[in-house]
Amino acid sequence: MAGERQLGDIGFGYRPRAAYACDPAASRGRLFDEVESPTRTPFQRDRDRIIHSTAFRRLKHKTQVFVAHEGDHFRTRLTHTIEVAQIARALARALRCDEDLAEAIALVHDFGHTPFGHTGEDALNDKMAAWGGFDHNAQSLRVVTRLESRYAEFDGLNLTWETLEGLVKHNGPLTDATGKGLKGPMPQAIRDYSELHDLELDRFASLEAQCAAIADDMAYNTHDIDDGLRAGLLTLEMLDDVPLPAAILRGVRERYPALDPMRTGHELMRRQITMFVEDVISTATARIARLAPQSADEVRNAGEVMVTFSGEMTASEKELKAFLYRNMYRHSEVMRVRANADRIVRDLFDAYYADPRAMPEGWREGLDRAEDRIKARAVADFLAGMTDTYAVKEHRRLFDHTPDLV
Repeated sequence: MAGERQLGDIGFGYRPRAAYACDPAASRGRLFDEVESPTRTPFQRDRDRIIHSTAFRRLKHKTQVFVAHEGDHFRTRLTHTIEVAQIARALARALRCDEDLAEAIALVHDFGHTPFGHTGEDALNDKMAAWGGFDHNAQSLRVVTRLESRYAEFDGLNLTWETLEGLVKHNGPLTDATGKGLKGPMPQAIRDYSELHDLELDRFASLEAQCAAIADDMAYNTHDIDDGLRAGLLTLEMLDDVPLPAAILRGVRERYPALDPMRTGHELMRRQITMFVEDVISTATARIARLAPQSADEVRNAGEVMVTFSGEMTASEKELKAFLYRNMYRHSEVMRVRANADRIVRDLFDAYYADPRAMPEGWREGLDRAEDRIKARAVADFLAGMTDTYAVKEHRRLFDHTPDLV
């Protein structure tokens, strides 16, 4: 193709990569055909579209663990996403994959998250139970294929097949060979899109998507500790009882016996991320050598994940995750805020569903005559796109009393 020759001649983004990496020059394309960029690969273009989207900007006021106004230094969905993208890109570089694709998938992976984190998702899933439920991964797909309104010729961002595949399947196949969902019913949004642009839901995703998925685990398993220490819900002494951080802390204290607690915590974070990254690179390199894939499609057909922790690190990571659930995610103060956030989301859904005119123009048109399932999905789309701050503002507008989230 002429576009490929131009890109190859200019050379932007076309550098040597492994045979098993996704090749932007051989992308399966977009749902709506577009003229290729003379200066960017298709995957670079996806990344740029994601960063410039409204959904990306909204992440700055969406909860990671602590609601945004609890403190300026806590992670939000945006800062978490940037951290995931940085790690995903580092892994992709080490494994000779396409860094731009790994980064794009990492940057878009949380687009479907509601205000107030998993609390909002749980509330919306319950409210939407009669109409297929709510799944943040399926919502991410709706955002980038339908809800973003930026381009004259199509809805959504018209991302490449490879980026959408990675978004949907970064945690593994969604169906068996017969099309039956592996983790329950398939979200309708994913099934509908795949019928238009087959995402091969029964196969594994690319190595680039696997890099993004494991980077997500590394980021929150480390940085949630940092936020927990800052919030006073965790202490360094508590971490002495968890094998992985305890071993790291022993090394830090031996080398820096007079180091203050804040810097000790930061040393823990950076060393834990390094251990995670080095473990995954070593494990992935060995699996790639054993399976010897010669193309991205052979990666998809391998029948197992290649970019993953070693067995020993997997056990350590599970222990750490269990510790965080017991001592942070289920802490009484976090649960108090979650309960109030849950009420806000449920109240808003009920109000909009009962009277769609309470929603802004562009969201409410035609809903007074729409079927219940269409009305409910429109309300869920509107609610899921809200930031924490906008959700609180809307609740105050519609109700006499709004629960306190501080």
